[in-house]
Amino acid sequence: MDAYFSALMGLAGVAIGGLTSFATAWMTHRSQVRERQREIEVAKREKLFSDFIAEATRLYGDAISHQKDDVSDLVLLYALVAQMRLISSRPVVDAAEFAMVRIVETYLSPNRSLSEIRNLAQSGEMNFLLDFGEACRAELAASAASSARKLHGERPRENARHPVPSPSSAHRDENRFRLAGS
Repeated sequence: MDAYFSALMGLAGVAIGGLTSFATAWMTHRSQVRERQREIEVAKREKLFSDFIAEATRLYGDAISHQKDDVSDLVLLYALVAQMRLISSRPVVDAAEFAMVRIVETYLSPNRSLSEIRNLAQSGEMNFLLDFGEACRAELAASAASSARKLHGERPRENARHPVPSPSSAHRDENRFRLAGS
């Protein structure tokens, strides 16, 4: 009887060891998949932010030297902001919308001479993407901090995203941007 008991205990030990090994491998794989998904999400945000900066800069440069009422050049910029509304925090979207307002106002203003452009650059007025860059940096840092907390088993804080504004508040924000740029 002792031989059966010893054999049964040996089999139980092998089963427990196998289950432990399987659980460890599964948890490691699950953690790696989560980290890879987070990396993909961060890369997607960085690409979106980079595309916005490139397009906004191109349009601002064009707006300084061309006065026009045609909005067709702004379509891609509006599309990028719409994508940001889906995945970015409210401060990033607000800063992007403010940058768009600055570009539109620049298109509507008279053309600038080369000396006026130099004066704008020296005064820092051409750095219209500063707030956008800061908001993006803060969002990416918050995302990294959240990921680190999850890896260390801490409870995540509330989501940084804010609810989508109602049409009346969006209109109010639009007026605020118009007034801020004046």
